[in-house]
Amino acid sequence: MSDQSDERTPDPEAEPDDDAPPITLTPNQAKRASATARGMLIATGATIAVVLPVYFLNPTYTAETYRRDIDVATIARQAAGDAGYLPASPALPEGWSSNYARWVTGRSDGVDFWEVGFLTSNTGFIQLTQTDDANPTWVAQRIGDAQVSGTRTIAGLEWELLDAPDGDTVLRSDVDGATVILNGEAALSEFDTVGTAVVEDVRQNAAEEAERLASDGA
Repeated sequence: MSDQSDERTPDPEAEPDDDAPPITLTPNQAKRASATARGMLIATGATIAVVLPVYFLNPTYTAETYRRDIDVATIARQAAGDAGYLPASPALPEGWSSNYARWVTGRSDGVDFWEVGFLTSNTGFIQLTQTDDANPTWVAQRIGDAQVSGTRTIAGLEWELLDAPDGDTVLRSDVDGATVILNGEAALSEFDTVGTAVVEDVRQNAAEEAERLASDGA
């Protein structure tokens, strides 16, 4: 009795049958395959047509991309009515600029503050935050996870120096009743430049306000 299972099992080592008839498609099958290929090519072309203009119209983001040179002094004067004092608009060296300046209000913590972003001449970035209504909770929120690493003297004042996990530097001090926080990515010498200019401006604004109040009461 022969083993029929061996006769039906193909030999994986066997050579392919060159006499096997070629696979052919019916006209309808060929038409459908051609339509599918054309559809894929059209879809790919459409995607490229959409993506390429967007790519070329959006250059690589650098510090120059965000350099807007905002008139901080003008915006500070506009914010003074809401703030109750003239916010700092420090005079900085040639090559520095600002990309935003705003009075932030209506927050759930009830602390309103002045906020300005400065771009240094060496493409660094330093944010100034100023308020006369700070509390420990607000300060902790603004500082975040930054850890105290020491102190630094700027414009005769002692500033708390902190290092943030993302590599940013944070400096905090009290200037004539105002809480001032500087944070960002820049050289410490550039923080010194901003800090000195901010202290001078805050003190000058406070002196002018005191003089105005004295003259009004006379």
